[in-house]
Amino acid sequence: MPEFKPFRAQKRMKALMAGHFHGVDAASRDPQRRVAWCTSVGPAELLRSLGFEVYFPENHGAMLGATRKAQEYIPKANAAGYSPDICSYLTSDVGAYLAGETPLQQAYGLEGVPRPDVLVYNTNQCRDVKDWFAFYSREFGVPLVGVNSPVNVGEVTAEHVAGAVAQYRALLPALEAAAGQRFDIDRFREVLALSADTSRLWKACLWKARHRPTPLTFFDACILMGPAVVLRGTPDAVAFYEETLAELDERIAAGVAAVEGERLRIYWEGMPVWGKLRDLAGFLGELHAAAVVSTYCNSWVFDAFDQGGDPFEAMARAYLDLFIARSDDAKEEIMAGLLADFAVDGIVYHDAKTCPNNSNTRYGLPQRLKERTGVPYVIVYGDLNDLRCFSEEQAKTSIEAFIEQVPAGGAA
Repeated sequence: MPEFKPFRAQKRMKALMAGHFHGVDAASRDPQRRVAWCTSVGPAELLRSLGFEVYFPENHGAMLGATRKAQEYIPKANAAGYSPDICSYLTSDVGAYLAGETPLQQAYGLEGVPRPDVLVYNTNQCRDVKDWFAFYSREFGVPLVGVNSPVNVGEVTAEHVAGAVAQYRALLPALEAAAGQRFDIDRFREVLALSADTSRLWKACLWKARHRPTPLTFFDACILMGPAVVLRGTPDAVAFYEETLAELDERIAAGVAAVEGERLRIYWEGMPVWGKLRDLAGFLGELHAAAVVSTYCNSWVFDAFDQGGDPFEAMARAYLDLFIARSDDAKEEIMAGLLADFAVDGIVYHDAKTCPNNSNTRYGLPQRLKERTGVPYVIVYGDLNDLRCFSEEQAKTSIEAFIEQVPAGGAA
C-alpha cells in the first residue's frame, strides 16, 4: 500500500470537532441555551446569529458510514417504515437513534445525540432531509421549519433568490420563539462574513490540487472539509483553513506529493463511499492516480456569500447555487470548467444507490460530457453508507481496467 501522509491540520481538526460535539451536547443540557438541528447546506448562518448551537445530522450520518456501522442500523429504520431505497444517511441515522446508539459515545464520551429545540431543513439537496427531520420533530415534539428550494435550476435568477429570501424571512418568528431572542441583522452579517471567509479559504485549499503533483486528494478533502460543514460562521473554521492553506503551501514548496509518482489526474464525481474511503485512496495511490477534484467537496464553496448587500440575498443565492440542485445543462458547464482547471485525465462516477440526487450517471450526462470534452469515464456502483450495495472487487476491477486505458495528460 502507498504511504499515507496525514496533515498536521487533522490533529487540530479532531480537537475542533470534539469541541463542536461537546458544545452542542452541553447546550442541549443547559436550560438557558438552545440547539438547532440543520441540514448540511441549510441556513446555519441564520441560526448562529440567533445564538443557537448548531448540530448537523448528515455529519452524524457520515460518521456512521465511516465507522461501518450503518448496515447494523439501516434495517431498524426499514422496520419502522423507511424504505431501503431512500437516503442511507437517513436510514442509518434513524436506525441508530432507534437502537439508542451513536459513534459519539465511543468517540467523545457522549450519551447520545443532542436534543433539539428546533429542526431546520433546506430541500436544496433532496426531499429526504425534510422527511428525516420530520421523524425527529415527532420524536422530540419540537418545531420543524424550513425552506423548500427549487430543483433542476439552470441559471439562478433574481426570481429564484427573491422566493428563497421570502422563505428565509418567514422562518424568523418560529426561530425567534425557539431561541428566546430577537433577530439581529448586524449579528447575521457578522456570521455571514465568517462563513464567506471560511468558504473562500476552503476553496483556496481545494484549488491547490491544480498543482502537479497535487498536495491533497479528494479523499483528504473528505476529511478536511469537516469544519466547513459544521463550523462555518465561526472564527474557529476561519483559523483552521488559514492553517490548512499554509500547510498545503508548505507541501507544494517541499515537493510533497499526495500520490507518489502521480501519473493520472482523476475527477471523483458523486458521493464518497464512506466505509471504504481509506481503501479506495490507497487503491488509486497504487495505480498512481490522484483524485484531484470533486463536486462533492466543492459543495461547501459558496462564492455568493461575498456578494455584499442584503445578507438574506447573499445566503439565498449561495444555497441556490448548490451543484446538486442544478439542471444537467448547468452541471455539465460546471464540470467542463473543472475538468479544464484541474487538468483531469479521467472521471470516476459513483452511482450511489440511495442518493439519486447526487448520482449524475442516470440521464446521459457522462456520455454528453465525454463527447464535449473527450475526457473518458468509468461508472462504479455503490452507496454512501450502505456497503451491501458496494462490491469492492467489482469496483476495483472496473477502475483498474479504466486506469490502464487512460492516457496521461502530462508527466508528474
